[in-house]
Amino acid sequence: MASSHLEALINIQTKNEHREYLSDIIIYDIKTSHWTQPGIRGPLPKGRARHAAAVHDDKLYIVGGLSGTETVALDEICFLDLRTWTWSRCWSFVPRFDHSAFIWDGRIWVYGGLGPDYERSGDIWWLDLKGSPAFKSVPALGRPESPQAERAAPARSNQAHQQNANTGSTGYTANSSSVQRGSSKSLAPGAITSVRFASGPDTVAPAAGTHFHAYSSGALLDFTTPAGMVRHSECNLSSLDLSTLQWQKLISGPDIFDPSYRWHYCLVNEDGTKAWLLGCEIDQTENGLGNLEEYLSDVLPLDLRRYGLLGDDPAALSSESFGRRTASTTEGTASLSTLSSDFAGMFDHRATSDFIVTASNDDVDDDMSTTSAATENATISNAHDEVNQTSSSIHVHSLILQARWPHFQRLYNSEMAEFHTKKLHIPEPYSVVRAFLYYLYTDSISKQPDQCTDLDDVAGMLVLAQMYDIPRLRLLCLNRLSRELDVEHAAVIWERAGIAQDAWLQQRAATYCMTHWGRVVRTNGFRQLSRRSMMELCVVVDEEGRVIGGEELEVIGGLGGGKVGAAGSSSNEGSRRRAVSQAGTTVDEENDVQDDEGMEMS
Repeated sequence: MASSHLEALINIQTKNEHREYLSDIIIYDIKTSHWTQPGIRGPLPKGRARHAAAVHDDKLYIVGGLSGTETVALDEICFLDLRTWTWSRCWSFVPRFDHSAFIWDGRIWVYGGLGPDYERSGDIWWLDLKGSPAFKSVPALGRPESPQAERAAPARSNQAHQQNANTGSTGYTANSSSVQRGSSKSLAPGAITSVRFASGPDTVAPAAGTHFHAYSSGALLDFTTPAGMVRHSECNLSSLDLSTLQWQKLISGPDIFDPSYRWHYCLVNEDGTKAWLLGCEIDQTENGLGNLEEYLSDVLPLDLRRYGLLGDDPAALSSESFGRRTASTTEGTASLSTLSSDFAGMFDHRATSDFIVTASNDDVDDDMSTTSAATENATISNAHDEVNQTSSSIHVHSLILQARWPHFQRLYNSEMAEFHTKKLHIPEPYSVVRAFLYYLYTDSISKQPDQCTDLDDVAGMLVLAQMYDIPRLRLLCLNRLSRELDVEHAAVIWERAGIAQDAWLQQRAATYCMTHWGRVVRTNGFRQLSRRSMMELCVVVDEEGRVIGGEELEVIGGLGGGKVGAAGSSSNEGSRRRAVSQAGTTVDEENDVQDDEGMEMS
């Protein structure tokens, strides 16, 4: 577990050569390439293996794991304060092992793994860390020792190690402290909530394939990779939006996973923009078991930005609201940073502007042919159009456009005609151009009452991002279009994605159109397609495909079907949920998913 605060690798030792569960903390300093073992204070948690860990606010959180001679699934959560090396007490949370844990939005989330009865779990649990003094303050148990005592701690530990033959000859000793052996624990402070995903066309099946989990861009990523007893078509990369708790399939397995490989490890970079799967090729001569000496011989790199994931850059996350909050934003600049909000007040301000931009009149572009023609020409020209074909003026500041738009900077520095006339015409729909200029001012395309309200405008900006080579705008458009794809805009998004040469989004929109074909063909977006685009969209369907009725489509889950509620919950899990409820746990009203299809909340 890496900690940016320490610039070191913190290793939670699980077993020694006697297969005894340990609770040691060992640190590898990346700068000096040395291993050290700090003096630990406070009550040590039980020794364990196959647990999950996450670092947040200079604290190392430990959740679950296996412990004891009978390998009991632990339901504990505790943390180690990395500034004082003091363990907190243990609280009861959720019994899991081989699971994933991560921090987002002031909560610690737990997903996947196995429960007490060794059943694979598809539930997601979270514990609210906000507002609880227990997670903010330094643990009360154990006071920091003097520097001299801290330096002497390893020596005392080595002496104890030599005196105790049961510790073996590993070269290090267990951290000196008392172990928490009490079986009775109180529930973790803060609201505990869980959601079970019953069914749905994009809901991940935990029992199928080999799963790896990672966090990026406010979403939980599930890599369902090939396994011996799973069809290759069942593999995929899916994401769970943590704001709306909705699964969506980003890309199918055959498009990213080679069936002749098995993957054993997954990691994501600190920015959450790239992922790597480590594994090996299957050796058919060894009954498909592969060469164990080459267990991690191959690497599969994945660029997550290609699938509309912004990454964990604070600047990217602060300028965009995720999920339901984006769709429901009603305040003018609620999702903008302070600086962006200041610039937004200057946008289209006649008194201070020194430049005018015009666009094509939206009323004249009902067939959506202007964008296609403009993209093929890939040029900007002065407006000499008829008055009724030119939009009203948008008042902007040339200094901001030069700083934010490389194409405009080159045009301005070359002192072309636009430099002298202080006027520029962009042959695109007025609403698209206005949304594009608003992005240059605010670095945001989040939905506002007067800006970026329509996905058609976002799809048009995707084309402009490709035309003028603006990678960040392209990424923001991909992120929003993939999350908010709906029946009304699916056809337009498909067409614009093709113009912008984004094969992933175009395929995603095409699949959506085929699934909801009967509804898509009745939308204004479909009617606005050119005849050529309509024919190309019809050809996207499989040659052996057919149109089926609504009732049959609902049976196979094509309408986003799936009944609310889940069966098969174990008795232990049910009693655990009841215990959480009796403890006064509150459901987060912000997520409001009780009525959503395919999930239940406790």
